[in-house]
Amino acid sequence: MGDKNVNLPPGFRFYPTDEELVVHFLHRKVALLPFHPDIIPDLHPHPYDPWDLDGKAMREGNKWYFFSRKTQSRVTANGYWKALGVDEPVFTSTGDGKKMGVKKHYGFYIGESPAGTKTNWIMQEYSLSESASTSYRSSKRRGNPKIDYSAWVLCRVFESNDDNGSGSGSGAELSCLDEVFLSLDDLEDISLPN
Repeated sequence: MGDKNVNLPPGFRFYPTDEELVVHFLHRKVALLPFHPDIIPDLHPHPYDPWDLDGKAMREGNKWYFFSRKTQSRVTANGYWKALGVDEPVFTSTGDGKKMGVKKHYGFYIGESPAGTKTNWIMQEYSLSESASTSYRSSKRRGNPKIDYSAWVLCRVFESNDDNGSGSGSGAELSCLDEVFLSLDDLEDISLPN
């Protein structure tokens, strides 16, 4: 899986939505159904720091994608992944708007927990919702009850450009000229000598 020599059409770019990651990739992985292109590899990320994913995970632009088994340990060689905020539901865009999965956000910290130093690395971990994973297990693969197919997650890792690490951007940075022009507004408050 995740063969690096995949024959893709010219101009192919991998910019999936949350729904596409859950429905077209993670669901098919969990249900053991084939999907094309087969470009996302299986990877146990926790021995790797985020900057070591290049060449191991599927890369598109500044984002890396891989499948992994759910795990409680998110410790790497030089740090750990810490949960950020609340979980976001992933809904289908069809008329019924069914909840298909959950997206969790993690920030990467260098050092040992809980005294690590926060970095700009973000991991979004997609998992199937409980109702979706239960129905996939029961309807698609009854043959091997020992395998828990709901344990698969799909991860997207990237380095955020903003200071708070949220990936959403808190606004544009001002150039030197912008600061000068904004400071001219303050001249009205200054009284000049006669």
